[in-house]
Amino acid sequence: MTDVQPPPLLLTGRRSERCPFEPASELNALRGRTDLPTIPRYHPFFGQFDARAVTRYHDVRTAFAHKHSAADLNADPDAPRGLFNQPGFLLGYDGPEHSRLRRMLSGAFTVRRLQVMRPWIEKIVADQLDTMHESGPGVDLVQEYALPIPSLVICELLGVPYADRADFQHRSEVLLDSTRPRQEQAANYAAMHAYMAELVARLRVEPGDGVLGEVIGKHGDEITDEELVGFGNLLLIAGHETTSNMITLSTLALLRNPEQLAAVRDDDDVATSAVEELLRYLSVAPYLDRRATTDLDVNGHQVAADERLSLSVLAANHDPALVGQDTGLDVHRKPVPHLTFGFGPHQCLGQQLARIELKAALPALLRRFPTLRLAVPFEQIEFRKFSPTYGVTSLPVTW
Repeated sequence: MTDVQPPPLLLTGRRSERCPFEPASELNALRGRTDLPTIPRYHPFFGQFDARAVTRYHDVRTAFAHKHSAADLNADPDAPRGLFNQPGFLLGYDGPEHSRLRRMLSGAFTVRRLQVMRPWIEKIVADQLDTMHESGPGVDLVQEYALPIPSLVICELLGVPYADRADFQHRSEVLLDSTRPRQEQAANYAAMHAYMAELVARLRVEPGDGVLGEVIGKHGDEITDEELVGFGNLLLIAGHETTSNMITLSTLALLRNPEQLAAVRDDDDVATSAVEELLRYLSVAPYLDRRATTDLDVNGHQVAADERLSLSVLAANHDPALVGQDTGLDVHRKPVPHLTFGFGPHQCLGQQLARIELKAALPALLRRFPTLRLAVPFEQIEFRKFSPTYGVTSLPVTW
């Protein structure tokens, strides 16, 4: 078998060679155009196709909210089961079916309910800091801090045994690595599906008080086991991958900006605004796909039915139209309506949970280890360029 070649790096998510947190110069140039140009798009499940690049803030926001801009990519219902071809996987639904399923989950992610969880999340953070201290000085921040915190939280929310975290973390890593062969992806998804199906079967008998158990208790007759599997896989992946990468990249970005790091560490008010600014600046989910279900207009740009759209959250969040000419990191910036969590009917259900975790994890880390620093040269940090969720493979730090 020949070696698998990495797919082309999608332009709407491409980072700068000068600063790996910011958009590439080609992406900024694309945003400066007056049209929605067609670019090649590679998708690990759907292969190669063309897409219209949507890069300006107001255009991306409009496309997110447009009722004829669909999240589904026309997955084949007769094709083998996969993440994007799985009942209950909310990112592949639109219209009434999307509303029906989202309604069942929304009660678990209300601000009031999540605020009750804040002390428990802060306890998880404190425990991980103790573990990190005992392991150091000198650890991989990803493995010792950034991954365990959201993993513990989402395991508890879903009723997944924490002892299983290593397996689902590995499966998530494979799933989000577009360089992996399709056969490996298919086998990996089959293992994900089997695990979640077994969990759903147990919860049907004894629901417990986790998110899936609550859905079964309130809507058990309205939802199928396959839809519950889709719920579980979506929440397991989204619930730890994005937040873990945000904790890691935020720490790295602040280490590169010592004055801003000190402000986040020492001032609670700055820490609150810093979370929103880091979410905007880092844009860990740099692009999302949409499909026009009919001819549509995006702020004067005509898009034909069935054309694909690649919405660049990264370019939009760095648009001077949103933040002014200085688009760099500024933790003192008044929060702006960034698009990191999307916009419209598919806006991220777990966004408030992510904010609570970040607000708990970042200042606490910097206060516990005031001499925190990289243990390797910055140039040796390996960034995840071929994943739809941006991050680093590891972050060696010491203190």
